[in-house]
Amino acid sequence: MNTDDLAAAQQAAVGERLPDRQSNESGDHDLADRHALRRVASLSTELEDVTEVEYRQVRLERVVLAGVWTSGTVRDADRSLAELALLAETAGSLVLDGVIQRRDSPDPATYLGSGKAQELRDIVVATGADTVICDGELTPGQLRKLEEILKVKVVDRTWLILDIFAQHARSREGKAQVSLAQMQYLLPRLRGWGESLSRQAGGRAGGQTGGVGTRGPGETKIETDRRRIRTQMSKLRKELKEMEKSRTTQRAARHRAGTPAVAIAGYTNAGKSSLLNRLTGAGVLVENALFATLDPTVRKTKTPSGREFTLADTVGFVRHLPHQLIEAFRSTLEEVKDADLILHIVDGSDDAPEEQMAAVREVLNEIDAGGVPELVVINKCDIADPDRIATLLRREPHAVVVSATTGEGIEELLLAIEADLPHLMEEIDVLLPYSRGDLLSRVHSQGDVISIEHEAGGTRLRARVPRSLAGELAQALGD
Repeated sequence: MNTDDLAAAQQAAVGERLPDRQSNESGDHDLADRHALRRVASLSTELEDVTEVEYRQVRLERVVLAGVWTSGTVRDADRSLAELALLAETAGSLVLDGVIQRRDSPDPATYLGSGKAQELRDIVVATGADTVICDGELTPGQLRKLEEILKVKVVDRTWLILDIFAQHARSREGKAQVSLAQMQYLLPRLRGWGESLSRQAGGRAGGQTGGVGTRGPGETKIETDRRRIRTQMSKLRKELKEMEKSRTTQRAARHRAGTPAVAIAGYTNAGKSSLLNRLTGAGVLVENALFATLDPTVRKTKTPSGREFTLADTVGFVRHLPHQLIEAFRSTLEEVKDADLILHIVDGSDDAPEEQMAAVREVLNEIDAGGVPELVVINKCDIADPDRIATLLRREPHAVVVSATTGEGIEELLLAIEADLPHLMEEIDVLLPYSRGDLLSRVHSQGDVISIEHEAGGTRLRARVPRSLAGELAQALGD
């Protein structure tokens, strides 16, 4: 029996053994099921290694995936590991194999359990893998113990996502945000990734590599590294605060001008950048990969009736998005929180779009954007199953079906956006004295002029202007 046949047979056998969780009132698994290590076939990719990260070279070349299945169906477990394979592929790895162990909860010492970790070691040896990626966030102790058993690098889901973000960040702000998130993750895990991290150095030894001011007498290198990371984190937070001031100023200026703000949010690879390009011609990078967009892009566009609004593309979300990333990207995500409308982009061709929507809304709530009005945009209708789209429309009645690739449904989307936009502009019909050229100039710069006529008593002006300017005009002309 070849490897694929063996994997298929194992999967079928486990599928027959697994009891229906809903019918088991106690929620306990059968002992054999709890300790089962199930091989998952068809996870191989063909991409090249591309990245190195400070402190720990995460060169994801030949990897084996490992997950612990604690709840849900076998299909849910397979989907989670398949998504991990896509993340690994995005990071540039070659996925050789994937295994899932069924347990009540991850083993506190070794994640999989010591016996199953040894079985995983056999798989690593057989496949020639140099890295194991676990589908969860490991504690420092679990990470250390697993590496002792497996004799290869162990990377968890959180560090994998951070690694992908490090590859894709392009702007100064994006790089600073990713660096901060990585350091927040690394700080509690500096437990000896390399022999050099635990060397003792003090007194004259410390002076030889920077002196007491750098090392401190009797301080180990791991303590030095912790102190250095804390210093760098403090510096990055100050830099990000300065960048946040600039972003806040820009948002305030748009608000004063009466321009509504629309933010695009959604699961990674749902087609957000494609939709932004379709609506605005922004020319943003579009790639069939997870987290292709990290740096937010803000563009202006108009509704069919001519109302201007800004459209902001944001980083994609994913299940179990690392908390460090949400914290580090909080200033960028303010574009979503402060928006007047969120376009929630959903991949209509996905097998379980409802799960993706739930993950996105969880993150929106975490950044206090859950109360912002939402318009669901079901994308990729050109390749999606019509029955699945019909099901989504029944669940989400306030939704529009589009294809960012073909342009189908874009006009309907713009009309829906127009209907949902708040009216931040007021239409005025005033007679401005010729002596008030300053007011006329402000109307031209801040509003949309509908018509203008020169009469004996002044300039007859019809225009749409921000509410604040409309109030000033009323007060000035009243005086």
